[in-house]
Amino acid sequence: MEAELMALIGTGATTVVGLMVTDAWGQAKQRVVGLFAPGGESGGEPGGMAGELEESRTALVAAEGAADEEDLRSDVTASVRLRLRRLLEQDPGAAEELRRLVDEFAPAAPPPGTVHNSITGGRQDGPVVQGHTFTHLTFGTAGGTARDQAD
Repeated sequence: MEAELMALIGTGATTVVGLMVTDAWGQAKQRVVGLFAPGGESGGEPGGMAGELEESRTALVAAEGAADEEDLRSDVTASVRLRLRRLLEQDPGAAEELRRLVDEFAPAAPPPGTVHNSITGGRQDGPVVQGHTFTHLTFGTAGGTARDQAD
């Protein structure tokens, strides 16, 4: 699959999962269900796409602020990404609808020159370096080097 479609799938999955925990979900849900189930799946059919999305949404909302929130969000995003990939492999024409959905609902990109960094995955006990290219970095420790401690 080409890089542009893979990027669209990633952005689409992130957008869908992000929408699940917002007030905009009610507005976007039918479009997402329609994307995955062309031909019109019933909106609340248990076990259907709408039901699966609602289960994921319920779990995400319940996990807000919990220790495993990021893990759950990552799992749901991976699941949606896989479904989108399968969808576009079977129906390449669905890419246009996914692109429209992303364009309409994806958060606006920060203006040029603005940097937004975030650290996920739990507690960070050491230095965190974010940037482009780093070489020859050295971080001191509170106790000095092993040689200093042996003297």
